[in-house]
Amino acid sequence: MFPPAIFITGTDTDVGKTVVSAMFTIGLEATYWKPVQSGCEPMTDTERVRSLTQLPSHHFLPERFRLSQPLSPHAAAAIDSVAIALSDFQCPTVSTPHLIIEGAGGLMVPLNQQDYMIDLIRQFQVPVCLVARSTLGTINHTLLSLEQLRRYEIPVLGVVLNGPKNQGNRDAIAHYGNVPILGELEPMTDMSPVRLKQAFAQMHLPASTVSHQI
Repeated sequence: MFPPAIFITGTDTDVGKTVVSAMFTIGLEATYWKPVQSGCEPMTDTERVRSLTQLPSHHFLPERFRLSQPLSPHAAAAIDSVAIALSDFQCPTVSTPHLIIEGAGGLMVPLNQQDYMIDLIRQFQVPVCLVARSTLGTINHTLLSLEQLRRYEIPVLGVVLNGPKNQGNRDAIAHYGNVPILGELEPMTDMSPVRLKQAFAQMHLPASTVSHQI
């Protein structure tokens, strides 16, 4: 079984976190929450997940910070004259069985002058699903991200590879990263709720990950 709360982060920006978040949200009939939104045009990530899943409004929580510019949170906050502190965040209690939390950017994106996205993840104390590209360069980025998560003693649920299937990269990440591959999300021409549910049904949660849940 998947844990009650999952934090979706990525090896980089635009790596597919929002699509994977939508897949988990509809697959688990979960509540979705984006604590920090940087940039609101053409739509926020919350609006996109709602559009992709077509779930009713009670499956979505408002962002704690909605920043106008599509920049790193620390830079976007400075432009909007907003101060972000870890004490501003509390992991919410939800009415659905699961909570999906989507981060902004990668693990080492700054929130302020001293804290990073990974500090927020550690504060929430929930396991991470790491989204990585399937294409060239992903091995280095993914292994570095996994090393940092373990350095912070954050449990890793597994990796979702986003993009065309690449068996070599999948095998290398599983072996060198010593991490379960939860699934491979191939490009979709029809990104409908039905298609997202089908993609989620192909995800695998190895029994060995249960010990990493908090």
